[in-house]
Amino acid sequence: MQASDRFNINSQLEHLQAKYVGTGHADLNRFEWAVNIQRDSFASYIGHYPILAYFAIAENESIGRERYNFMQKMLLPCGLPPEREDD
Repeated sequence: MQASDRFNINSQLEHLQAKYVGTGHADLNRFEWAVNIQRDSFASYIGHYPILAYFAIAENESIGRERYNFMQKMLLPCGLPPEREDD
């Protein structure tokens, strides 16, 4: 692998990270990454009816109730954020 190939790959990765929020970036901490993953998952569950129906059957709830529960979980999917250390 040459240096130009490495530069090209890094520039493509930076372009993707700028375009799509969920792909992360260098300043993203662990909590923010986990929140993005959880929210993407819940949005996918809500958007795909068969998966939503599967969850509804598994939890013995209506599909509308499951959709509502997933939307509520999207607000704080990983709990409250950790306190920041001010330098």
